[in-house]
Amino acid sequence: MSKDKKEQGTPTKKQKKTLKSLLPVLSFILPYKKVVTGAILALLFTSAVSLSLGQGIKLLIDAGFDADSAEALSQAMVVMITLIALLAIGTFIRFYLMTWIGERVSADIRKAVFNRLVILHPSYFEENMSGEIMSRLTTDTTLLQSIIGSSFSMALRSSLMLIGGLIMMFITNLKLTLIVIAVVPVVMFPMMYFGRKVRTLSKESQDSIADIGTSAGEVIQNIKVVQSYVLEEFEKSAFSQEVEIAFNVAKRRIKQRSILIATVIFMSFGSLSVMLWSGGMDVINGTITAGELAAFIFYAMMVGTSVGTVAEVYGELQRAAGASERILELMSVEPLIVGPKKPQQIKRDSKTIIEFDKVTFHYPSRPDIAALNNISLKIDQGKSVALVGPSGAGKTTIFELLQRFYDPQQGQIRFKDIELKNMQPESLRCHMGMVPQQPVLFSSDVWHNIRYGNINASDEDVIQAAKAAHAHEFIEKLPQGYSSFLGEKGVRLSGGQKQRIALARAILKDPELLLLDEATSALDAESEHHVQAAVNHLMKDRTTIIIAHRLATVIHADLIVLMDQGKILDIGKHNELLKRSSLYQRLCELQFEQPST
Repeated sequence: MSKDKKEQGTPTKKQKKTLKSLLPVLSFILPYKKVVTGAILALLFTSAVSLSLGQGIKLLIDAGFDADSAEALSQAMVVMITLIALLAIGTFIRFYLMTWIGERVSADIRKAVFNRLVILHPSYFEENMSGEIMSRLTTDTTLLQSIIGSSFSMALRSSLMLIGGLIMMFITNLKLTLIVIAVVPVVMFPMMYFGRKVRTLSKESQDSIADIGTSAGEVIQNIKVVQSYVLEEFEKSAFSQEVEIAFNVAKRRIKQRSILIATVIFMSFGSLSVMLWSGGMDVINGTITAGELAAFIFYAMMVGTSVGTVAEVYGELQRAAGASERILELMSVEPLIVGPKKPQQIKRDSKTIIEFDKVTFHYPSRPDIAALNNISLKIDQGKSVALVGPSGAGKTTIFELLQRFYDPQQGQIRFKDIELKNMQPESLRCHMGMVPQQPVLFSSDVWHNIRYGNINASDEDVIQAAKAAHAHEFIEKLPQGYSSFLGEKGVRLSGGQKQRIALARAILKDPELLLLDEATSALDAESEHHVQAAVNHLMKDRTTIIIAHRLATVIHADLIVLMDQGKILDIGKHNELLKRSSLYQRLCELQFEQPST
């Protein structure tokens, strides 16, 4: 019994919590107090005019039709036309201002969400699906825009019409008003009951839509793999199942909302029918005039319509509460990597540029496995250092920690004798340039992709960087040259061309420390020649750390760091390691010796 009570009590607590999640949205509305004030004044004005129409109808019937007076009828018609004109003007102002607020607040929320996303730590995006995040940035904010700009206005207007209409009903005829009011509790009960169910199903619906976006996004991004393995039918079936799940959730939500609206309409207009019968009898008996009955019917219809609108908007409010909760969850995430309150200034004359001091690090997703285990390493200014070792040795992790995408659990990492935690992350990263093995290009033109290394660079600077990266020649042959659109992730370019664009970007940044995840390991001979030439230009007169996939490209490095299973096994030059390290010997044999045929 106690268990059942506990389960029954849970939705109420969730409902209260979810409705409260709408309150922070007000903080986005407050900066536009003048516009909100104007919208509210227009709303009050149109509500007053709407309520006055009932008296205009009464005047039109009693002073015009019943009195058989053409002059009185004309005067009453002028009053009605004037009121209708005022209503139209007020409605225009109200609709424009409320819609403006909805669009403005939606844009501000999108910016706030995006601004939070771009400062979050990388591990957040490893643990959360991109489709889910994009759903919150787009779908949920669009829903809030609809609520603020349209539904909220409708709810507020209908609430005023409901209150004003009831007051005018009391003034016009007490007996008929009591008949209508008797039905109100009956109408409110289904609103509360079904509204709670709509809220729960709305959140499920939003989550299922996010799942659809994630599923479709992954397939589209990896379409070549899907088609290569001839799994189009499999993906169609899997996506169809996701869509049907979302549809079934939406169907249940629609059913609950439909029952809610239908019940409210039946109760509201049922009471109006009873009221009409009673009022008609009073007109026949001479208790009230036909104008009074017409005015009362007008107000009763206004109240009934308002109740129906409030009921409908109540369901939308539940959906908005769910969307707001999802957005607030995202905006409440605090970045794990933050700068100190008093950052230290970088020393320009430091001999040692990078130092790892007994560093141990576990990825958040793999807390039981040490990606780096008690490593110590010093790198002097102007040196080229190669990181070699089998897959999973920890080479990429060193790059991740150097850019402070993560902080080690033990030990310290210093840049020019300053611990990374005592520097602003942005200041640190300004001194570094990263060229990954798989270059990242944006869905834009060549100008944008190269200029990403220095957004203030001139066109001439971009062209010089492209020439240094051996990219200028092939860029000039593109349909629109530097203005050519490269497609999503640079899909219109070959692997070697992508690498040269990425290298041009790094050249334009002109970093003090170059982090190079060997860019030639997966290229053909001609592309490798161009990319290697660009790499040599980029490495000149700067400190470089290279993740070496092919030892032939790093045998002339100033220092080679041999790693395995998160540990540094040995440090030295190529010939030194070849003599004293069996692992290095084996790596060299695998790459330099040709298998017998």
